[in-house]
Amino acid sequence: MIDIIVLTLLLALIQIWILPALLNLKNTAYLLSNRDEPMPGSITGERVKRASENLQESLPAFLALALLAIHLGLDLVSVASIWLALRGAYLALYAFGVTHIRSVVWIGSVACLINMALAIIGVL
Repeated sequence: MIDIIVLTLLLALIQIWILPALLNLKNTAYLLSNRDEPMPGSITGERVKRASENLQESLPAFLALALLAIHLGLDLVSVASIWLALRGAYLALYAFGVTHIRSVVWIGSVACLINMALAIIGVL
């Protein structure tokens, strides 16, 4: 499970910082500034930003559930791995503008979190 947590944090680093920076290399002056004004972004950059905000909403829940699973000695590696794969797919689908499948993938990632929570409280 620790490997999945580390990979999740790597995904967060890529999605929140590295990918937006790479998509904005032409705006280096802005990236090095105080950023007092919003930067004009590309459509893909704006999509990646929204996907990043979505990840940041679910990341605390995932990390809490993963740490609880470790603490309780529960093996939730498979469902956590599926969650991570779905979050990676969600980023790609959002960046490329795929709408309906993206929503199904998001629902799947939420279902993984629910599954983890139910396993932790002993329902599953």
